[in-house]
Amino acid sequence: MTPQYTTLYQQIKSLIANETNVVGVLANVAAALREAFPERFFWVGFYLKVGDGMLKLGPFQGSVACYNIPYGKGVCGTAWKEGRTLVVPDVEAFPGHIACSSLSRSEIVVPMYDSAHQFWGVLDIDSTALADFDEQDQEGLEAIVALVMDEIGDLM
Repeated sequence: MTPQYTTLYQQIKSLIANETNVVGVLANVAAALREAFPERFFWVGFYLKVGDGMLKLGPFQGSVACYNIPYGKGVCGTAWKEGRTLVVPDVEAFPGHIACSSLSRSEIVVPMYDSAHQFWGVLDIDSTALADFDEQDQEGLEAIVALVMDEIGDLM
């Protein structure tokens, strides 16, 4: 991990340690991520699985957002379907992109799994710049999502 992500990881670890308020944890993680990268992270938030085929808007930082994302649709639904992090350099070139904001140009979506590998949702981050996410972001954000799920996965 980059030094910035290593520092952020440690800050988030301290912030969420022993906390049982899932909404509060996710809200504070979204805020910490956006504050750590204010020049890059236009929108940071979580979509949480509800039922068998829908992601619903959870805690976020940024402009207004879409409420529902179906399984397999848009970047978030596709990350869920494929079970992997998606880095999208140009959202307009992504088939079926769901445009919650016309300002979003690139996106990274990290799936959230508990220790039993049960899917719970995604971390979604948008940028107003093209190709703003790379392997270092993927590595850092996947580590942070794993940390969050280790802390709250049993509570969800």
